[in-house]
Amino acid sequence: MAIVSIRHLTSYRYRKPVAFGEHRMMLRPLQAFDQRLLSAEITVSPEPELLRHIQDVSGACVGVARFDRPADRLVFESRARVEHTVHTSFEFETRDARLGVDELYDAGDHTELAISLNRSYADAGEVAQWARRFVPANGDVAVSTVLVDMTHAIRAEFAYALRLQGGPQSPAETLSLRSGSCRDFAVLMMDAARSLGIAARFVSGYIYSTSPKSGGRTGGGHTHAWMRAYVPGCGWMDFDPTNGIIGNLDLIRVAVVADPRLALPLWGSYDGEAGDYVGMDVEVDLTVEDAVAAQPPFPLRVAQAG
Repeated sequence: MAIVSIRHLTSYRYRKPVAFGEHRMMLRPLQAFDQRLLSAEITVSPEPELLRHIQDVSGACVGVARFDRPADRLVFESRARVEHTVHTSFEFETRDARLGVDELYDAGDHTELAISLNRSYADAGEVAQWARRFVPANGDVAVSTVLVDMTHAIRAEFAYALRLQGGPQSPAETLSLRSGSCRDFAVLMMDAARSLGIAARFVSGYIYSTSPKSGGRTGGGHTHAWMRAYVPGCGWMDFDPTNGIIGNLDLIRVAVVADPRLALPLWGSYDGEAGDYVGMDVEVDLTVEDAVAAQPPFPLRVAQAG
């Protein structure tokens, strides 16, 4: 278990004072059995006329800010403390959680999981074909085995490329390039899992490391992205193909959504000319205040950070 402090600072710069439209912030970590939110606060400068929080359709907490005066700089600073517990076990995976069975999910679960089973990207067959490499010829394989192997394959075979702005690449594009950012890898794996009938969701959040010898995780220093899949008997489990992480080791969730476009950390508008915008600066710092060493149940299935 670890107590993790998170500071996320975003600054927008303009050539002259501009008026601001509504801004929305998705920066507050989720409450769950494996991550308990101890405190959270957000500071905005200039001070907004209105600052409220709502819960969106995915259950994430979204801050809403409205402004009544112009400025040449807009700053959002989020601070949170989270009690984080490692959860990596597949010991509750049911015997019929296998791709060779007629129906992976029962009728009730399938209804709830429908949106997480629908593929959102056009695929001429490349992604589905790539996903089938993790399934034996007879089709009989545990869901967890497929997901673990897929996670490690992306980690080993694809090159990471930092890209702080813009939406994710299509899964087919990432597969063709054999490279991408953390959100590109998450979307590729999510679509590949869905092509096999496995429910999957996109996750936005933060990554840290409790080990000073790890050299840091790939994707640290800013927001991070990975995916979750629904494993019968185990429920939703985390898979980070960027780092080869199985389970939530070093991962703190902020949003879990069916579509990555619903997990933007910060978005808004300003009233001015395009040339008024100078740039954006982002700083994300995570500090482990206290940590208790925890040995993952399946150490051979958890890849080392690179």
